[in-house]
Amino acid sequence: MSDIDIRDDRAAGRLEAVGGGEVVGRIEYFVLDAPATALVPVHTIVEPAHEGHGIAGSLARELYAIAAREGVAVAPLCPYVVKWAERHPDEAPAAGAELLDAAKQWLREHPERF
Repeated sequence: MSDIDIRDDRAAGRLEAVGGGEVVGRIEYFVLDAPATALVPVHTIVEPAHEGHGIAGSLARELYAIAAREGVAVAPLCPYVVKWAERHPDEAPAAGAELLDAAKQWLREHPERF
């Protein structure tokens, strides 16, 4: 994993793992503004040739680290990030039910986004 860089393309809603000049994995997310600001991961994708190298976990870890640095929550809707957070509660504070409900509602109202 040392040859992988992770970059946040906030405008595009992607946290990308880049290796060898190409995107080899990503978390697609959006920023929720109410009832509180939160990063909401919706999909985690790793290119098949790069699976099994810890890229998805590194992306999830960095998403939570970004949220911590910004002082915002993560409201995971992506099944992978949900499971990762359950395995790493020390790095991934749980989002409240109200925040998760708001994230789900936003996604229902903006299906074209994902």
